[in-house]
Amino acid sequence: MNDNLFQLLIRLGDDHLILGHRLSEWCGHAPLLEEDLAMPNMALDLIGQARLIYQYAGEVESKGRDEDDLAYMRIERQYRNCLLVERPNGDFAHTMARQLYFAAFMEPYWRACLNSADARLAAIAAKAIKEVAYHIRHAGEWVIRLGDGTEESARRMREAVEALHPYTAELFDTDAVSDAMDEAGIAPDPAMLRGEFDRTIGQIFAEAGIAVPQSSYQPRGGRTGIHGEEMGHILAELQYMQRAYPGANW
Repeated sequence: MNDNLFQLLIRLGDDHLILGHRLSEWCGHAPLLEEDLAMPNMALDLIGQARLIYQYAGEVESKGRDEDDLAYMRIERQYRNCLLVERPNGDFAHTMARQLYFAAFMEPYWRACLNSADARLAAIAAKAIKEVAYHIRHAGEWVIRLGDGTEESARRMREAVEALHPYTAELFDTDAVSDAMDEAGIAPDPAMLRGEFDRTIGQIFAEAGIAVPQSSYQPRGGRTGIHGEEMGHILAELQYMQRAYPGANW
């Protein structure tokens, strides 16, 4: 059970860390001053959640690794984040579509974890659910604004949705880890969240005038450590300081 719990926590921590790092790349480059504040704040939300998850994961593993070790001192194949969160920022439409997809999945996930048999995970969920609700609202408003905007903004949003939608399938995959956590009442079966995810996305896309893509292409691999080439570039930036100066403290 401890091994399955550790694997679950690593997946969650990696999802949030990598997406938080992606959002942080917009700092100083956003199209509006308001977004130059909003996106780094959302990045801090995600990285803050990752810290809590990694702290707990280190305790569950009981091998002396702390949050920094888990975040910075693993190789690419040891990361278990879904492929969606490592996708490049692209333009602003791509970033908002990616954020909406992930938040629309995590909102029902964290809500289910509020009743987790694991009190520590339930406490993390109680903090995270307030933040992810804002992420859905913020990203959803931009998807609608761009999708129902000019011809150019609508085209870009449609392209973003078509490019990213296939990556959402991996969010709902189940395996021995998710089955064990569901049976123990610790975390929900991801497949059971599909209906609520579809409703959230469908409502926002309807307002944006965007059709939900239908595609048989559903890339996977992140949960087993098989990542796209972008992941190596992310880790090169993310891990540089700890690799160059191991154990450094501010």
